Amino acid sequence: MHRSVRHVRILACIALLAAFFGFVRPAQAAVPDAKAWVLWNQTSGATVGFGTWPANTTVTPIGVARYQVRFPGQAAPGGVVHVTAVHDAPHWCQAETWFPSGADEIAIIRCYRVGGALDPSSFSAFFTRSSGPSASGPYGYVDSQASGALVSSYNSVGAANVSTPTGVGSWHVRFPGLVTGGPLDGSLQATAVNNVTGARCKVGGWSSNAGGQDVKVACFNSAGAPFNTRFTLTYQHKVSLYGATMPPKYHGYLLNQPPLGPATTNFNSVFGFGANTIMASGPGLSMVTFRGIGFPQNTVQVTAYANGSSFCGLSTAWNNFTPDLIVRNVNCFTNAGAPINTGFTISTSSIL
Repeated sequence: MHRSVRHVRILACIALLAAFFGFVRPAQAAVPDAKAWVLWNQTSGATVGFGTWPANTTVTPIGVARYQVRFPGQAAPGGVVHVTAVHDAPHWCQAETWFPSGADEIAIIRCYRVGGALDPSSFSAFFTRSSGPSASGPYGYVDSQASGALVSSYNSVGAANVSTPTGVGSWHVRFPGLVTGGPLDGSLQATAVNNVTGARCKVGGWSSNAGGQDVKVACFNSAGAPFNTRFTLTYQHKVSLYGATMPPKYHGYLLNQPPLGPATTNFNSVFGFGANTIMASGPGLSMVTFRGIGFPQNTVQVTAYANGSSFCGLSTAWNNFTPDLIVRNVNCFTNAGAPINTGFTISTSSIL
């Protein structure tokens, strides 16, 4: 064979191999396929730049305390939405639905005041969708119907997540294969999904064991009664809330039981375990400091962690006193709206 022809064929083979591995490699690290978040200021009627990504995300009120969020360029089937109310009075927000629209992802958010009436509120909302295996760390989510049927599910080791009803307003969610040292490692976020009724979901407890993660999810209606509803749940361990790490270099989480949970539930991507702090600021109020990871654009999500119908949110938006992120405050309430010192999980993730 002529040398120049042989040379051309060798180069062609190299190009084909490069194209093949270039295709395969992203699929092996496709966590996430899409990610987006928004911080909405109800008072000014505008998104807040440091808490919004992509930057041109929009929020459009579509009725009393109902909001259409458009995340540009992040369309993806399935996935999960989480949302946290930002209000100094007792409010909560929930997801109504989300879906792709062309190249964009649309999420509909509903916000309520104590008693169950729709009521305007600021909020922090988050969307992500993943597929394929991940080398970043134990990570998974479910979007579960009240029946336990999974609308969407992800597990970073490829195992099949399971949601099992255990009574009215109660589920056992299992993330098999997401094995950590135990007995309690990582963090969780839960959000109610309902397009008719005011509903809140929380984490009633969980264990990290040799088989994976076992989580109790509890949901309630506005009267504080256990309630069957669709919900989303995300588990993370040493990764961001959207499942990736390095980047993002700046992410962390914390469990308040109260007081602080074990060091393995208090992670900071810069300083490691046990670096984040919490300080009581008044009845039902907690100031949380994430050292060294306050770099926008970032998101903060909060979920109540306890038995009973108490719920938690944010009094105001967090502040990036770079390099630190200060949350002042997480606010928690009884079903009647009285401040209560109760447990919660809090998670922050940056785009950087």
